Amino acid sequence: MNTVSYTHLPSPCWLLDQSLLLKNLKTIAYIKEQSSAKVLLALKGYALWKSFDSLQPYLDGCCASGLHEAKLADEFFAKEVHTYAPAFKEEELAEIASISQHLVFNSPAQFKRFSAQAKRINSSISLGLRVNPEYSESPKEIYNPCGLYSRLGTTLSNMDEAILEGCEGLHFHALCEQDSVALEKVLEHFEKKFASYIPQMKWINFGGGHHITREGYDVEKLIQIIRKFKETYKVEVYLEPGEAIAWETGVLIATVLDIVHNGIDI
Repeated sequence: MNTVSYTHLPSPCWLLDQSLLLKNLKTIAYIKEQSSAKVLLALKGYALWKSFDSLQPYLDGCCASGLHEAKLADEFFAKEVHTYAPAFKEEELAEIASISQHLVFNSPAQFKRFSAQAKRINSSISLGLRVNPEYSESPKEIYNPCGLYSRLGTTLSNMDEAILEGCEGLHFHALCEQDSVALEKVLEHFEKKFASYIPQMKWINFGGGHHITREGYDVEKLIQIIRKFKETYKVEVYLEPGEAIAWETGVLIATVLDIVHNGIDI
């Protein structure tokens, strides 16, 4: 990339090196092949839709965090759409359900409120619940989805078994730019709290935050973790990397238009 002239490019813009993107995607493909896990693109971490044609052969679909990301995935990626939100609006649910293959609720209350409606709209939709394993090794507390007073996911003490008849999957997300060792520890806590429910499920979503394509990431350990989990519980396993898909594949082209001085040049 250092040999490329940027002068003809608009500013600002993102410049993507497709050869580097392909390198990352081949790592993802290897993990899928060796573990039989499914891998989704987390649109909140990477949504450069012009590159979707390159991603489609390697990924199983997208995970969306609301209506507009779900529409982006449905229109431009055209594979599985998994939608989760901390809370769904009633006026958006019908459209979300109509274009999603998986719909994940954040709480039993939202599950009870919207699950029947979602099934009426899309009888084949698979419904799930996000749970909070109450453990994370997030490097910054501000990014910790399992931190004190977090409303992201249902804790074991707030689990409502009345929803289990219609619930086909559990979703947890507890990582932030972390490795497979951190996943292993999170998974231990997830199993400790929710193991009694897992055999009833069709799928478990391990969420995002997996820095799979970073140099030094232990890919073989990740494969081992997924294989062991699938063999134990006989469920489908999903991963949702976002940043890792395009990790170190491009640069931001920008222009300095003005400099002011206030103690330092800014």
